Amino acid sequence: MVVTTRRLMLACVLMATNFFAFAADSVESRSIHFAKGASAATVKGSLKGYKVVDYKLRAKAGQSMNVKLKTSNLSNYFNVLPPGSSDVAIFVGSTSGNEWSGTLQDDGEYAVRVYLMRNAARRNETANYTLTVGITGAAVAPPAAEAAPASDAKVKGTPYHATGEVPCSQGDAPQGSAQCNFGVIRGQPGNAAVHVMPPRGFKRTLNFAGNKVSSEGDAKVEATKSGDMWSVTVNDYEHYQIPQAVISGG
Repeated sequence: MVVTTRRLMLACVLMATNFFAFAADSVESRSIHFAKGASAATVKGSLKGYKVVDYKLRAKAGQSMNVKLKTSNLSNYFNVLPPGSSDVAIFVGSTSGNEWSGTLQDDGEYAVRVYLMRNAARRNETANYTLTVGITGAAVAPPAAEAAPASDAKVKGTPYHATGEVPCSQGDAPQGSAQCNFGVIRGQPGNAAVHVMPPRGFKRTLNFAGNKVSSEGDAKVEATKSGDMWSVTVNDYEHYQIPQAVISGG
């Protein structure tokens, strides 16, 4: 099931380019610095239209990141991008809210990306916001006996822990009548962001958090689990079958 092919890599590149529809010149990069002895920093800013701001800071695997966004615009959110990623997020605010805490999996530079949803950006709306980012705890190297299995190593050249194909279908087509490429970023046990690439040129993100499954924006998601297989329907039209092994590894 876990494969890496030239076709899949090309699909990942194309989908990554289009997923958030952020033009490269619309993304502004800013560094976050903590005052001496502090474990958090608060910044204020504003966005208008398609402007995007990446707040960058370095952290170590095993530390905890805490992010909170207060904003004047209900369409203003943040994502958290892991080291080396230009668009694939470990947290997506538009589906999970404006506050997040999580244990980091990798050393390196993280980006907290602040943006307006497409509907608000198209209307050239403005958001005035206050962003608080904290890093707590010490870096932790897992004991050798508890080291991550080989299957949880990143697929070379991607931000994903695994890639491959899963059964999918659209509309009234028979369930599982096609195969969709996927890439998964795993977080805490039972949590994962599965990026599924149907054949028609877009990418669907399925966020698994325990027994809950969500997707981007206001997408309607229905999910059931039978044995080790999740059946997920989005907007009564897209149908995906996601093995538990994709989410949990192993």
